[in-house]
Formats: sequence, structure tokens, C-alpha cells
Amino acid sequence: MLWVLLIVAALVAAYVFRVQLLSKVLGQPESRIRGQLERRKRR
Repeated sequence: MLWVLLIVAALVAAYVFRVQLLSKVLGQPESRIRGQLERRKRR
């Protein structure tokens, strides 16, 4: 049961910090990542 909570916590943290994580992984500036995510949300 504990590992399920850990997985859920990791997923929530990844969602909350998605801009920072994506910018590090892709090597792009955070502002560009944020713009892409906002653009996708508006559609």
C-alpha cells in the first residue's frame, strides 16, 4: 500500500513541476515550455 502512495505522490509532484522538468529534459527555456502548455490548453 505504501508504494501506491509513493507512486501517486511522484505523479503529483511531476505534474506540479512539469514546466521545470520539461525544460531540463528538453533543454528549452521555461518560458517557451509554459507557452506551449498554455497554447495546448486553449484549444
